[in-house]
Amino acid sequence: MPEAGVGQPVSSGLRRWRGPLAAGLLALILFLSGAVVNLARLRTHAMLTSPYGGRSLPDETPADRGLAYLEVTVTSADGLRLVGWYLPARNGAAVMMQHGYKSHRGEFLEEAEMLQRAGFGVLITSVRAHDLSEGETITFGHLEWQDLDAWFGWLAEQPEVRPDRIGALGNSMGGTLVLQYASLNPEIRAVVAHSAFSSLDDTISTSVQSLAGLPAFPFAPLMVFWGERELGIDSAEIDAKLWIGEISPRPVLLLQGGRDRIVSVDSGRLLYEAAAQPKELWFEPELGHASFDRQMPQAFEQRVVGFFEAHLLEK
Repeated sequence: MPEAGVGQPVSSGLRRWRGPLAAGLLALILFLSGAVVNLARLRTHAMLTSPYGGRSLPDETPADRGLAYLEVTVTSADGLRLVGWYLPARNGAAVMMQHGYKSHRGEFLEEAEMLQRAGFGVLITSVRAHDLSEGETITFGHLEWQDLDAWFGWLAEQPEVRPDRIGALGNSMGGTLVLQYASLNPEIRAVVAHSAFSSLDDTISTSVQSLAGLPAFPFAPLMVFWGERELGIDSAEIDAKLWIGEISPRPVLLLQGGRDRIVSVDSGRLLYEAAAQPKELWFEPELGHASFDRQMPQAFEQRVVGFFEAHLLEK
């Protein structure tokens, strides 16, 4: 038999520590939870804002590649001054080009050269909170469609461009924006979306890891929560799958790489399934995000320029 009193001190000691230990663990959990929530809020704000002084800007212009161009500005419906480059058309047709998230006009200089060789006019646009354009809040399409509308209005007034021969090309977020805008404007006659995200909800887990450097759980749902409150929108509204079907019978070409780490690899397939005819999906399993033009330049020029020639020029 155990000696009298041996077990009693241990039991009472545990009882003495159990309350403080539980309280300490609870306090630690609450502290860590609060830190996670606060970090998600801060990273969300950083992803939704683009202060003028910290932006990525072009390090060359079309002139550096021997291309004649004009510096162009327009004003959005809500009063923001937007900047762009215009390379005049020789064949009566033009393509609006919209760069991606926190990028700039220089992203499209290679594509501009390709289309210029074929005689197309090129309007390289920027939207609010990017490049040298005004505004500091990125809304992923909630307001940016107004910017593209201002750009279309300017382009349609150029004497060398026929308004019924205007197409659009966008990279990444820019691809999603041109799908949205084409669904709203039937005068956009053909669309190429290069590594566009199918919706915010579809891609948030992938994008949080790549753009914010945070694990998808628990940060993706927290960042959606804070983003909706900061922008005053429902994230479900930013869904190109709902827009792309409205573009038909105008043609859409989708480009998606199988090694994309910025948007969900499923985005191209989801958009293709949601689109009506005529539609094309160019999927390359070994390519990363928005890299077709750099990794496969000859095939890119042949397919993308050929697409616009087929659908914007008279047969």
